[in-house]
Parts: sequence; structure tokens; C-alpha cells
Amino acid sequence: MDSQTSQSSQTPHSPLPPHTFQVDLRGLVDLLSHHLYSSPKVYLRELLQNAVDAVTARRAEEPGAPALVRLRTAGGGLRVEDSGIGLTESDVHELLATIGRSSKRAEGLQEARSGFLGQFGIGLLAAFVVAERIRVVSRSARTPDAPPVEWTARDDGSYTVRTLPDAARPEPGTTVQLTARPGAAEWLAPERVRALARDFGALLPYDVRVDEEPIGELPAPWDRPYPSPGARRVALARHCHERFGFTPLDSIDLDVPLAGVRGVAYVLPSAVSPAQRATHRVHLKGMLLTERAEQLLPDWAFFVRCVLDTDSLRPTASRESLYEDETLAAVRDALGERIRAWLTGLAAGDPERLAAFLAVHHLGVKSLARHDHGMLRTMLPWLPFETTDGRLSLEEFARRHPVVHFTRSVEEFRQVAPIASAQGVGVVNGGYTYDSELIEALPSVRPGTVVAELDADTVTAHLDGVDPGVELALAGFLAAARAKLDPLGCDVVLRAFHPLSVPALHLDDRSARHEQARAAAEEQADDLWAGILGSLRGSARRARLVLNHLNPLIRRIGSLDDPELIGTAVESLYGQALLMAQRPLRPADSALLNRAFIDLLEWATQGGTDG
Repeated sequence: MDSQTSQSSQTPHSPLPPHTFQVDLRGLVDLLSHHLYSSPKVYLRELLQNAVDAVTARRAEEPGAPALVRLRTAGGGLRVEDSGIGLTESDVHELLATIGRSSKRAEGLQEARSGFLGQFGIGLLAAFVVAERIRVVSRSARTPDAPPVEWTARDDGSYTVRTLPDAARPEPGTTVQLTARPGAAEWLAPERVRALARDFGALLPYDVRVDEEPIGELPAPWDRPYPSPGARRVALARHCHERFGFTPLDSIDLDVPLAGVRGVAYVLPSAVSPAQRATHRVHLKGMLLTERAEQLLPDWAFFVRCVLDTDSLRPTASRESLYEDETLAAVRDALGERIRAWLTGLAAGDPERLAAFLAVHHLGVKSLARHDHGMLRTMLPWLPFETTDGRLSLEEFARRHPVVHFTRSVEEFRQVAPIASAQGVGVVNGGYTYDSELIEALPSVRPGTVVAELDADTVTAHLDGVDPGVELALAGFLAAARAKLDPLGCDVVLRAFHPLSVPALHLDDRSARHEQARAAAEEQADDLWAGILGSLRGSARRARLVLNHLNPLIRRIGSLDDPELIGTAVESLYGQALLMAQRPLRPADSALLNRAFIDLLEWATQGGTDG
């Protein structure tokens, strides 16, 4: 090593001879099949791609040339024939024998580059995923006097090249013949080849057949003429069922000429989670690229599945997903605009279909509307919200109530909804996903609307007070009740309200819950932290248990003389009110419920024994 370095430094004009990498073809095929491609089925896509590219190249030079691709499955193998540009012997040595080189870079073909499907020159190499032997016979259309040439390769990396008599292939084009490798014969079976060819190549612009059976669907279902809009909807619904396995609520045309995109979005018939990744079928110049494109639409459009064809998006190296770049971002925005326009059109002209859609997918529209005031304004009369007046739109609710009160959690709403409704206070449940944000944005699209978060003070203020003389007579009872609940951070107040069947109402808000959490932490902390937490004690109102003086049970409890029995009864009312509000129970609350239940049982059984 040292002498070689010294010699090289002394004779700079005599460089060391270069070496070339030795490629283990079997190892490379294993890499392709296990790490680049998701399935061996992509071998057929690559063969179709090469054939279509060859036809495209020939038509760039001879616009009237035949455009034929034939797949034949006789004899347990597979033969793919095309009427494309073909190869000479020098082309074969230059292109097929050099891994990574693409025939699309050949001289004279650059002007047709935009029409090619392939970008990576993997080509025939992918066929070794299922084949142990590949035989290629080709005749050049560009050099018609050149004889046909045969290239035969095996999966051990060896190949041979020879010229053939003119009769071996009298017309320009290429024939690729595969011999299955052990264990891969099923991939060359007629039924499998036919299904794969139809799946990958249904939208190819050329005459493609498997054993003389056409596989094309052109024009695409979304581009075909139909006798009526209804017939078109039925045909697209059938296409959706064939591709995705469901019958859509509706279909949305996706036509973005500037981006070279044509296709259709199908609206799912059932609700899905916004977190679930939507997958779409994308064709590139007619060839199926992927069935699992995930970044094609904005995140809010999770309620549709797309099928489209494009000539502008870039595939990744495996050609099984899309490359995230500025073009994809622009296409994503444009497709989002198409879906937004569809929603706007339904709102303007087809309220029944819009209502059917929103009954299933209101969450997706709410996700869009919280960032798009125009969409919120459009959807305001239609988006459903849970309110004390039933299921209404915010527009209708705001017309009924001068102040739009809302809660930030479902539990708070369930806690106060019956009481607030009886008192004439309108409340919207803002506890569901996106609802609080939309309610708070309401004044921006409906000027003059007053929106306020509901708190315990507001509810209490709408409850009727009790005659001072009555409350004075119950002072002893109320004092005992307050003493019992004070360690739990809860006050006791007496009011009269409907419905009569509710004996007690537990009211709190975020500030009250924060105070409870602070007090609990202070109680468990050491002296230093207890002092710090004590200094953070705020002036927020504590939670309160509102006793309903109109309820017969409250009247009977208020007349009790036994302080212990009063305490047990109040604890029971407190626990029952917590359960009715569906509040998460703290350990202290659970202990209280158990203690009150046991105490009531002891009192009842003791009373029975004494009797």
C-alpha cells in the first residue's frame, strides 16, 4: 500500500487502473423484493411500463405507428410483446446489460421524455423477482436494416447477446419472455396475470390485451358520456364498489387541468376517525402507481377516497408512493378546493343530499370550517350541534337565544342541560371535537352574536331564590350540610328550580376544579410546598351543591333533627349529584359514596329493629 501510494505520487500522469463494482444480481433481486417493492406483483407493472414506454418512444418519431401490447401466458411462462421502438445490438449492450441505465435516456428520445412512465431505469431487473430466466428479442424501428437481437439473462447475473435471422421478428418491437423461478409460478398463472394487468393497466392509452382479452377501461368511468346524471351516479357507484368495496354517498369530480389531474372522489357511507389515514388510488399516465397514496388530500378531507390519473406527480424510487414536493402540495390544495366547492354547491342547491352527508361526516366539515370562515359561513345553517333545544345548527340556535352559552365538556353540558332548559337558558354542548372552536368563532361570521362560556355563577343566577324566612328556618340544616361538605371543597346553597324531580345539582367550572386540584395537592405536600401552594389560593368560587327546595325529599331532609343523619343524607345527595353529572370521582368522593351508602343501610336496619 505504501509503495503503491509513493509510486502514484511520483508519476502523476500514470494513474492506477480503475476498477468497476461487481454486482451480485441475486442479492440485488433479494433487496428489491424484500425492501424496495411491497409485493412481487410489481414485476408485471414494470414489464407493462417498459412496453408502453417503448410504444410512446416510437410514436414520438412515427405518430401513425401501431400501439399494441400483448401478454401471452401459454406454457407456464409469460411473454410480453410490444410494437415499440425496439433495440439494436449496440442498444442491448449499452442498456440492458448495465444496471441502472434507462433506455429513456437514449439519444433521440429526450423530446418524448414527458410521455414516459418510468424514471429510474429499473426495468427488466424487477422481473427477476419472479423469473429465473429472461429472454428478450427486439428489432429496432429507428434502424430498420439492423437484424433482430436476442438478450438472454439468468438470475445468477450471466447473460448472452446474439443476432437472429430477420424471420425471428419481422416487425419492429420487443418480446420479453419469462421463465418462472422455483416457487414463483403462481405469479405467471393466466388468472393472476390477467388480474394484475387489469389492475395496473386499465387506464393505459394503448391497446393492451392478455391472451387477446382487452384489459382497458378507457375512457375512464369519470370521463365517459352517460344518458343522465342519475345514470352517471349509478355507474360511478359501481366503479367505487369494485375498487374500494363500498357504495358511496356521493361522488365528486376532481378535474385540475393545470396539474394534469383527472379523477373522482368517493364519499364514504359511514363515519371514520379523523386520525385514520385515508388511502387513494393514483395512476401515472394511465399506469396504476399506488393504491395507498396518503398525502393526496388535505387532512380534513378524510371522508373521501380518490381514484385519479395524473401526469405531473413524481413517484418515489419504488413507484409505490408519491414524492412529497411542491407539485404534490399544489395538487393537494387544488383537490381540496374541488371538495370545498362541492360542499358549497350542496349547501346552495341540494340541502337534502347535504343533510345526508352531514349526518355522517359533520366532523370533517367542522374540521375544515374552524380554519375557513367562508366555509363556516356557508355551513352555519347546516352543521348540527347538541343544544338544550335539541340538535340544531348554530344559526338557528343564535336566532332563538340572545346569548349563546356553551360548555367546554360533555360532562358539564349533561350536568346543567336539564336545569338550564327548564330555566330558559340556552346552552350548546361544546365538548365534542372542534365544537368549542366553532362556537367561539360564531361572532366573526355572525356579527352581533354574544357567545359566553357557561359557569356555575350563571346557572345559579337563573335559579329562583328561596323566601328569606324559609331559608332562616333551615339555617341549622344548612350549617350542618356545609360543615359536612367543606372538607371536599364544596359549598351548599338552597334554591327553587325545575324539574322538581332533581333533588340536588352539583355545579362547578374550570376555576373551581383547578381550586380543588390545588387544595388536594396542598393537603398532600410537605410544609414548603404546602406554603407555596397555599399562596396560590385564588378567589375563584368553589364547587357548590344546589339543593332544590321544591323537591319533596329535600323538604323532608331539611326537617331532620339528627345532625349525623343530616350529614349522611347530604353526603348521599352530593354523591348522587356527582354521578348524575357523570363527573370522574376523586378518591375522596368514592370513599364518601361508600360511607354514605353503608351509613344509610345501618340507619335503615337499625330503625327497623327499633320499630
